[in-house]
Amino acid sequence: MTPTSPLTLRDRWALYLDLIRWSRPQGWLLLLWPTLAALWLASDGIPSVHMLAVFTLGTILMRSAGCAVNDVADRDFDRHVQRTAQRPITSGRLSVKEALAVGGVLTLASFALVLTTNVRTIAWSVGALAVTILYPFTKRFFAMPQAVLGVAFSFGIPMAFAAVQDQVPPVAWWLVAGNLAWVLAYDTEYAMVDRNDDLKIGMRTSAITLGRFDVAGVMGFYALCLACWWQAGQLLHLGWPWSLALGVAAAQAVWHGWLIRGRERERCFQAFRLNHWLGLTVWLGAVLDRALAALPPVGA
Repeated sequence: MTPTSPLTLRDRWALYLDLIRWSRPQGWLLLLWPTLAALWLASDGIPSVHMLAVFTLGTILMRSAGCAVNDVADRDFDRHVQRTAQRPITSGRLSVKEALAVGGVLTLASFALVLTTNVRTIAWSVGALAVTILYPFTKRFFAMPQAVLGVAFSFGIPMAFAAVQDQVPPVAWWLVAGNLAWVLAYDTEYAMVDRNDDLKIGMRTSAITLGRFDVAGVMGFYALCLACWWQAGQLLHLGWPWSLALGVAAAQAVWHGWLIRGRERERCFQAFRLNHWLGLTVWLGAVLDRALAALPPVGA
């Protein structure tokens, strides 16, 4: 295909999939695991098929829509960053209007799923959309935009409780705080990859703000994350599976710290990409804990 030849339907579809990072599922997995963990805990280990479908598909759709919004907002910056210069919008292969249309369709599809829940969950979804749209623009003026991303990536937790229990209990906020700290940890690793490019173009990131304390900051965020999730387990009287999962997650966090200690681009990116395994570990801890709790006592 030459630069002037018209795009076939197959070519355009490939660009849409590239726009929403379909070949890189780590992004939506990072969003999915804490949402599913909250859903399992909110439903005491027995989520309905309806809720599983709503939150799994909704998570994938909204993360994909967020990618489209992010690329539109960052298109003038991305061309100066080695890792992002060939994204569909930045490279000119996809127009801004077309990308916004894709994002709009995905958002509407996600909202249609939320409409099958309850009023409280619908209200939370409106807030989630607002923060998702706001996040890309905070990179221009906020010292740690990763915190805003953390808020956006945490909305699934109160939404899960709202959908199942029609309330957001105090324990949900410990899960939210832990997730916010986790996002700060892994997205700072991500920002360490682009630090030199971001400095040149005036982008704000946590990696730049933390400076030479970036590695210590990442490990502090991991520690805060696990402490908050441990406290959530205490409030819910979770047992050894949850504690074991947090222990395995802590070991993974230590490994990430080892990877990023030298601040090499590839190792920082590797650490970021491995984080979905940490999220999976915590979700499995919630699943196993609730499954064992549902078993009848021995000898009953």
